[in-house]
Amino acid sequence: MDHVTLTTDRLTLEPLGPQHIDAVYAACQDPEVARWTTVPVPYRREDAEMFAGTIAPEAWATGKEYCFAVLDKEGRLVAVTGLMERVGNAREIGFWAVKEHRGRGYMTEAVRAVTRWGFEELRVDRIEWKAEVGNHASRKVAENAGFTMEGTLRSALLNKGTRTDCWVASLLPGDLGLPSQDPYVPSEG
Repeated sequence: MDHVTLTTDRLTLEPLGPQHIDAVYAACQDPEVARWTTVPVPYRREDAEMFAGTIAPEAWATGKEYCFAVLDKEGRLVAVTGLMERVGNAREIGFWAVKEHRGRGYMTEAVRAVTRWGFEELRVDRIEWKAEVGNHASRKVAENAGFTMEGTLRSALLNKGTRTDCWVASLLPGDLGLPSQDPYVPSEG
């Protein structure tokens, strides 16, 4: 897929690439990013170069993952979010926010933009969110973006060699008033 730029009232979301290496490297020094994501610890500049310079652009080109740099009006990186390919007509959303820009609603705004784009342009029928149990900030973003909590999956995440339980939630096109690609019949019970 061609590169896409999304805009909101306060943000510009553009494909993550080599121009973001320095900002990604700086942001991933934050212990909270390391704690709740699968970034390597310690996070070296080479890791940022590999992720922003190679992995993210290649994943975009193949459609495996659409990773966005979330920039404020001054062009500063405030977050990273992306939609990862999953089985069937589904994607999983992942995200993290830069420490200095947390608590301003940027992450929720970006997640709303990316999920709408996923439904409208990628034509997916389900977007999942997963986070380690205890990651209340991530859960708050998911809930504020309209995700419906579905439960807890035991031993479902592997992070730095340790299996943990995770929360799971979903967002469907109908939650945003959009049509599904495939028919959906919710259970009655």
